[in-house]
Amino acid sequence: MNSKQLNEVSKFLSYVLRHEPQSIGLQLDMEGWAEIDFLIAGAAKEGRVLNRELILTVVSSSDKKRFAISNDAQYIRAVQGHSTESVNLQYIEKEPPEFLYHGTATRFLESIQQQGLIAGSRHHVHLSQDMATAVAVGQRYGKPAVLTVKALRMHQQGFKFFQAENGVWLVKSVPSEQLHLNDLPLI
Repeated sequence: MNSKQLNEVSKFLSYVLRHEPQSIGLQLDMEGWAEIDFLIAGAAKEGRVLNRELILTVVSSSDKKRFAISNDAQYIRAVQGHSTESVNLQYIEKEPPEFLYHGTATRFLESIQQQGLIAGSRHHVHLSQDMATAVAVGQRYGKPAVLTVKALRMHQQGFKFFQAENGVWLVKSVPSEQLHLNDLPLI
């Protein structure tokens, strides 16, 4: 299995486990868990060939750690990024570091300046602990821009921060006054 094929399977898993489980007749519980056997069967109905070994390879080889496998290896879930209403992951509230970072594309900056960072169709705004990750995220959407979030100050003002299993920080929203645009080197 080459990296291109693994990437395609990872994108498919992200799609069904975060956003559209019903597209393959899959049911997620409130914590986002799906039975791996049902995932394989649902994918097969749509012409996708998955097996347990392939799924476990995608999960273990992912540098972003987007997925988790249950202790009994019977279930899989996306660790964050859900937009489906049926999932309501319960994260433990945590005190964030002084600053966190959000990667975006420059074309979104005017909107962000007006309304801050909002979750949109997802349950939370995603933040990273380092600028390099934020740059990589921003590049996925166009010319990257990185915003510094005054996370600790927000937390002290009552905003609730959570951290997913893969290290991604989560918050419901970030007001524009809590953001600072970082200058990026030309790439």
